[in-house]
Amino acid sequence: MKRVIALVDCNNFFVSCERLRNPKLKNEPVCVLSNNDGCVVSRSNEAKRLGVQMGAPYFMIKHQFKKVAFLSGDLPYYCEISKRIMDKLYDFTPDVEVYSIDEAFLDLTGLRKTNKCSYHELIERMVEQIQAEIGIPVSIGMSYSKVLAKLANDKAKNLQKNNLDKRTYAIGYRQIEKELKETLISEVWGVGKNTTAFLKKHLIQTAFDFVSQEDIWIKRTIGKTGLDLKQELLGNIVNPVDTSLTKPKSVSRSESFKDFQTDKNYIQECLNSHIHKTCKKLRKEELLTGCILVFLRTKDFEVQSLKINLITPTNTEFELVNESKQILDKLFVQGVVYRSVGFCAMKLTSSNNQQISLFNCEKTLKKQELSKSWDKLEEKFGKGIIKLGH
Repeated sequence: MKRVIALVDCNNFFVSCERLRNPKLKNEPVCVLSNNDGCVVSRSNEAKRLGVQMGAPYFMIKHQFKKVAFLSGDLPYYCEISKRIMDKLYDFTPDVEVYSIDEAFLDLTGLRKTNKCSYHELIERMVEQIQAEIGIPVSIGMSYSKVLAKLANDKAKNLQKNNLDKRTYAIGYRQIEKELKETLISEVWGVGKNTTAFLKKHLIQTAFDFVSQEDIWIKRTIGKTGLDLKQELLGNIVNPVDTSLTKPKSVSRSESFKDFQTDKNYIQECLNSHIHKTCKKLRKEELLTGCILVFLRTKDFEVQSLKINLITPTNTEFELVNESKQILDKLFVQGVVYRSVGFCAMKLTSSNNQQISLFNCEKTLKKQELSKSWDKLEEKFGKGIIKLGH
């Protein structure tokens, strides 16, 4: 039995989230900016039509596009909306692979009988319910593999430019050849610029040209990934939907300063903030860090970093701030102009297996309780209610 795979993709996600909490932005040209209003990371269709480019630096375009509403990004809010959408997808199928903050692959195989409707009716129902219950517009592409589902999703988005009611697209078995002939190889998910240039030298212009090549040639020139891509394009699933929730191997935080800095105290305050957000993430994932890294990036983008291994793994700010302060003392150079500071927690282990030293058991437990209390206070009164000293 062929699997039926769908890709759910939120449309202009960050902009859609902003419109959700401010309906006055609907039908207006809107752009969401990155950390400290650095560059454009999300655009409404209206902003795209005006010519605003993805990744454009805000300081270069703010005077050029005066009709565009430029908004500072709010990642925690976007993550909250994302979670609501992903939770909703589980109402339809248990086989959900959260691919990114605004994308998820679904395995719908067999659900046609369960829901007593066609697969196409099922994904239409998803679109309608997510829009009605959460307020975020999504596009859904459906076919027999992840690569074809991604291609179908791209088609759905292109159709929306002319028909706002068209938010789904399915590639059936009989349509595969036609779709591949109409798709440039550069438009295939996972095919980069270098591979595209190489294939074009061999007169391979479309996805159909690619799947028409002999397996032995693809394996010799591109390798196993090329063979996997060919099979996925033909509708033979190689990479199934992965429903396992894998723990992160590291957690990091960094952010550019609003202004270039030479003030060590200010840099330490920013570093403390990164440590708290990292620790909060670790506690949520029930993880401990056994190694931490601090890095400083200069005005000229040079990076100095230093890491240390911890004697006892932890996820509390009260232990990591002292360690990071010692690292910062070694990295910071008086008179050098810095643009950002970052913190990374590595060598992560489960907190369920934590072994507390007999000599500092009481102190460690107190710090853990303080950290948990901090989390509860922020949930009740908002972020930033407490700050670490230095």
